[in-house]
Amino acid sequence: MSPRSRLARPLTSVLRPVPQQRRSPPPLNNTHPATVASVFSHARQTQHAPFSSSSKPVSSSDPTESPLPPPSRKWLTELELRIGRCLSFGCNREQTQLASDILLILATEWRELTVGSEGYLSSGRRGLRNQQVVWGEMDSFGHVNNANYIRWAESARVNFIMYLAGADKSHSQEWRELMTPKGVGLIMKSIKAEYKLPITYPDTISVYHKVRTFPEQADTSLILDCVVISHVHKRVAARTEEDIVVYDYAAAQKTFIPDFALRAFRGIWRQQNEESQATRARILGLESRVEALERLTWNKEGAVEDMGGR
Repeated sequence: MSPRSRLARPLTSVLRPVPQQRRSPPPLNNTHPATVASVFSHARQTQHAPFSSSSKPVSSSDPTESPLPPPSRKWLTELELRIGRCLSFGCNREQTQLASDILLILATEWRELTVGSEGYLSSGRRGLRNQQVVWGEMDSFGHVNNANYIRWAESARVNFIMYLAGADKSHSQEWRELMTPKGVGLIMKSIKAEYKLPITYPDTISVYHKVRTFPEQADTSLILDCVVISHVHKRVAARTEEDIVVYDYAAAQKTFIPDFALRAFRGIWRQQNEESQATRARILGLESRVEALERLTWNKEGAVEDMGGR
């Protein structure tokens, strides 16, 4: 069966977790629909007593199993080049269709695969999606000024929290107040940026956040990782590390992560781990299919390149 694109599936779908030791190529359509509500339901099922020091991460996977390693940083470019070599060598109709199916997946899902392999949840998470780069954001050096990456990351973080406010109806107001100087709020302690490539106009960017570590009940801060993706280059253009302090404005001091937010962030952290493993397995499946195409074309015994002659 030819691999299918996810174009016909809901945008809120996420990749299904797979056994971590699985090395055989998985089906390319192994997804199932899920909404952000599953984050909160999963968190509620595993919640602990408020601020209990005995609270520990709970994993649904076998601790004896090894996680799948991350793909090469240039996996997308490498797969495209390998498929191109097969096509230039010469393919029959079935081989051309297989190459076309894989290229369609890479063209339509590259963003989800790129960030998902690192554990970023792109489906249903409102960071910044398809943000147009404007000409005025460039500076005299001919690329987007570095300060704009910080603004994009901050805007994506606010959108991320506001999305949780809309998803967690029972604590919607508390989520919204986290981004205001009322009661308990989130304050940026520090932000560090690592620039990977210059973005220039015209381009489109997407920005995603993830929780770095499992939130503990005694924590008074969160570390959030963020990536800025260039759509033109199909690569990570910048990364940020954000240290966010939980602050009680009434008491004028740091405080614990609110219980409702703690449960949600724990659920998100678990889904991040599941997403990274599922996406890495999916990339392994794509690589296996490309290897199969190579064995059918230039890498088969007695292969002769089609030079276009009669």
